[in-house]
Amino acid sequence: MNSLRSEMQIYKESMSKKVDSKEKELDLLWLCIASFLVFFMQAGFALVEAGFTREKNTVNILMKNLMDFSMGTLSFWMIGFGIMFGPQIIKSVGVGALWGEGNLSFSSLTNSEGMPDASIYAFFLFQCVFAGTATTIASGAMAERTKFVSYLIYSIIMTGLIYPIFGSFSWRGLTGIAGEEQGFLEAMGFVDFAGSTVVHSIGGWAGLAGTLI
Repeated sequence: MNSLRSEMQIYKESMSKKVDSKEKELDLLWLCIASFLVFFMQAGFALVEAGFTREKNTVNILMKNLMDFSMGTLSFWMIGFGIMFGPQIIKSVGVGALWGEGNLSFSSLTNSEGMPDASIYAFFLFQCVFAGTATTIASGAMAERTKFVSYLIYSIIMTGLIYPIFGSFSWRGLTGIAGEEQGFLEAMGFVDFAGSTVVHSIGGWAGLAGTLI
């Protein structure tokens, strides 16, 4: 009888682990799908902004939107993600990799089983496309008013410094990578579920600053 109970307990624990694993896999799938949808916002912004500008500037505005994501991804990977979510990230990838402290991926950040944590990759993708979106918001406001090289510099600074700094105020404790550290707004109880402040407000203020300048 005791043997049967022991086997039932083992089976119950095994099934519980499988259910937890499937739930995590579904969460990761949804996070990736959401990331892809946000990524396609770049195309939407490009079309809207191209419609607001004269025909001769269409290629310029489309190239700016392309650079927002391509250059922005490098900037966010090298600097921004580490600033936003803690020193362990910046030592493991990006700048840390350039200084020989880490490597070119997140493989040094492992889960409880010592394996590379797929959730870190998915979360990076999610935050990366949001950083690109925040940057692109200002593109329409500065259309036909900004030189391409100047806008490229803005894109790198926005994704590498401005967005991550303000993002860390509200979202620093989301991943647990930084331990129990929280951003000062987060510690005060501030909640931003969809980026209305971190993404859209920051992008809007950047657009206003660019327009005034």
